[in-house]
Amino acid sequence: MLMLNHEEMIKILKGTTTVGVVCKDGVVLGTDKRATSGYFIAHKHVKKIFKIDEHAAATMAGVVAEAQKVLDRIRAEARLYRIEHGVPMSIKAIATLAANILFGSRMFPYVVHTIVAGVDMRGPDMYVIDWFGSLTRERYIATGSGSPIALGVLEDQISEDITVEDAVPLVARAINSAIKRDPGSGEGVDIAVITRTGYRELSRSDIEKALARSMKR
Repeated sequence: MLMLNHEEMIKILKGTTTVGVVCKDGVVLGTDKRATSGYFIAHKHVKKIFKIDEHAAATMAGVVAEAQKVLDRIRAEARLYRIEHGVPMSIKAIATLAANILFGSRMFPYVVHTIVAGVDMRGPDMYVIDWFGSLTRERYIATGSGSPIALGVLEDQISEDITVEDAVPLVARAINSAIKRDPGSGEGVDIAVITRTGYRELSRSDIEKALARSMKR
């Protein structure tokens, strides 16, 4: 197995904050917009939420090009499955596919940490996959360099019966808090909501309203 020393790890680590929350009526995903290369801000408007299908999406953390390659393949497989079987691929199956791709390349790993989430016949569901293909099912999660800060916000206010309406301000606040403290995260917040009616990205004004609402709590 490929072993990386400390200096090599520092070179490939990328800053970001991604958040996912499973609600009783859907799933909320959120990310910041900054792309970094070491201490250099490489881009200020990177889209890190990736639509897989009408019922599923994923977040990107790690090397952007490698994440895009993996998620492009997953999206193609998910859409082919829908065409061949007439039903969407389950969230667990999509996540397992991602895990198998990453596990299969573990000798020369893709530097990718992704959240796969959505709503299928079983209801809202979410999984986290690291770059060696380890797969875990989560109710809420944050990844990236800003994750310790974001998780603190989530754990302070999360509840078992949270709705999408209440989760959106919480996710916005978690990412915004990480942006304030983590130099690898910044440039604003992107949020996507997945319910039984499908995938929807929030507008900038909706996110600003959600942030304003979160500050009143």
